[in-house]
Amino acid sequence: MAIRMPHIIQARQILKRSLSNGGSTPASMDIPKGYFAVYVGEQEKKRFLVPVSILSEPRFQELLHQSEQEFGYNHPMGGITIPCSEDVFTDLTSRFGVF
Repeated sequence: MAIRMPHIIQARQILKRSLSNGGSTPASMDIPKGYFAVYVGEQEKKRFLVPVSILSEPRFQELLHQSEQEFGYNHPMGGITIPCSEDVFTDLTSRFGVF
């Protein structure tokens, strides 16, 4: 029997909303299976591909909730915009072993 945590389920729903909003754009076509695109940066947004396994991390889930509040999930390039600087994002994801 699988144990499901509400935060992981909620993070998956957020990701599905993001992908369904921009799933037909050319930028979303080059995303490998098991990854999703996020856009990070204060002035100019930089695109990162992160594994879906990061969705189980509570700190990343907090970023997703901040993203929903600030930007929503309708990014024109088919990804999620994360409300933080590149340095903060790469530092956080490196702790998870992503980069």
